Order: sequence, then C-alpha cells, then structure tokens
Amino acid sequence: MSLRDISNHIEEMYGTEVSAATLSAITDRVIPKVKEWQGRPLDDLYCIVWMDAMHYKVKEDGKVKSRAVYNILGITKSGHKELLGMYVSENEGANFWLSVLTDLQNRGVADMLIVCIDNLKGFSEAIMNVFPKAEVQSCIVHQIRNSLKYVASKNQKEFMADLKLVYQADTKEIAELRLDDLEEKWGSKYPVVINSWRNNWHKLSCYFKYAQDVRKIIYTTNTIEGFHRQIRKVTKTKSAFTSDMALLKLIYLAHRNIKKKWTQPLQNWSLTVSQLSIIFGERLKLDI
Repeated sequence: MSLRDISNHIEEMYGTEVSAATLSAITDRVIPKVKEWQGRPLDDLYCIVWMDAMHYKVKEDGKVKSRAVYNILGITKSGHKELLGMYVSENEGANFWLSVLTDLQNRGVADMLIVCIDNLKGFSEAIMNVFPKAEVQSCIVHQIRNSLKYVASKNQKEFMADLKLVYQADTKEIAELRLDDLEEKWGSKYPVVINSWRNNWHKLSCYFKYAQDVRKIIYTTNTIEGFHRQIRKVTKTKSAFTSDMALLKLIYLAHRNIKKKWTQPLQNWSLTVSQLSIIFGERLKLDI
C-alpha cells in the first residue's frame, strides 16, 4: 500500500488522521538498519552465488527515471540462502557490477566457487577481475529465450527439439557433438543464433562437469528470479517510488519477511557440498 492508502485506511477504520508525511517519517526509522545491513561483514566463502537485477521507476527532480536494483543471492557452506547485497544504479551494466563485486570483497568475501549470471555483456569479465578463481555459468534459459527471438515461429518447435539435445546432454562431449549437428542443420538459416552458442559456450557449458543435483541448481538463474517474484508481489502496486531510499526500504523490509522461510538448507545439500568439496579441494574445507 502507498502511504496515502495507509493514511486513508487508518482514517476509515479508526477515525484518526495520520498524514502521509508522518507515516514516511515513521518508516524512515528503518533507514539506519538498511545502511547497517548493506555494510555488514560477510562470510569469506560462498559456494554458489546468483547475480541479477530488477528494474523500477523512481521520481527525481520532477521526472520519472529508471533504476536497476542489483541483488546478490548466495549459498553458504551450510547450504542456507543469504542475500549478500542490494544496490541501486541508473541502469544495469558490467561497470557497475564491478563496483558491486569490489564492495563484496571489501566486506570479507574472498572466494566464490560458482557464479550464475545472465548473458549481460562484460559481466563474466567483471567477475573474473575480482574473483579470478570463480567458475561462471551463464543462464541456459536466458540463452534459449534470446535464441528464439531470431528463429522464425514456424521453425521454433523443431529448433527447440534439436536444441534440447545440446543442453540436456549427459556430458559436455556429447553436447558439443549435438551442437555440431545443430549447426549443420540450422547454421545456414540462423547463423546469428549458432554463433551466439559457439561464442558463449565456455560460459554456458560449465554445469556439465557437475552431477545432476548441482546442475539443476546452477544451469539457470531461477533461484534468484524466484526471489524477485516474491519481491514484486510487494512492489507491484508502486508505479514509481519517491526516491532511491524509498525503493530500498520496501525491498529490504520485503526481504526480511522472505528470509524467515530460509531456515533449512537446500534440498540434498549434504550430498551437493560433498561433491563440491571434492571438485574444489582446499577452497572448500568442510567442518568435519
């Protein structure tokens, strides 16, 4: 609800007038908590990290402008979700992501094992600049969506059936054979799509080295997109926020409610973390 909606509701229910300005002053008491949360120390290691942005409108100097809210969702060694950070910028870009990653490093993050991202240009390079040992997995679902934009509707069903043989293959070697088949069949008709898979293959194929339980977690950014869907349930009534801080306040408070459900580790985490400890060795020391 907007502050004016709340003000009207209180007056209707209780016959008491509480102005929108007063309500704003009351909710402003959360600002120090937001700033403290944004600068809190973090763990030195996160096993899996998802990074993605949400987009909103904010009023500034009488004009409505776009804002990108950068969210970083991590999985601790114990398998629990944690929102590492939340940042606001005018738009989504690799340069700002670099500043976000540097802030995480300054707050104590020394290593990330697997980082899952969308296909934003320069994103993976920004990650490698700050966390050079991290393995970057680009979202397969984003790649598929982008690919279908350039495939004629009459060919999409058949093309997708052939493409599934690539990303659902049992091994990377078989996937690359199926990618060759895809190029042989569709390369002359859709060279832009095939070239995109070829050029991004090193980021798209990272998940093949892991067992199925790990693959399901990292091959897509669905985990953080699910978090975003929950946030949007709260923010959907706001066409534009009065300020960046008003936007942050609402998302922070929504996150506090959402994280109450993050009491249990990910399903089958004990098996997953054991596999990761074998793969990453000294970088992931288990407390046994």
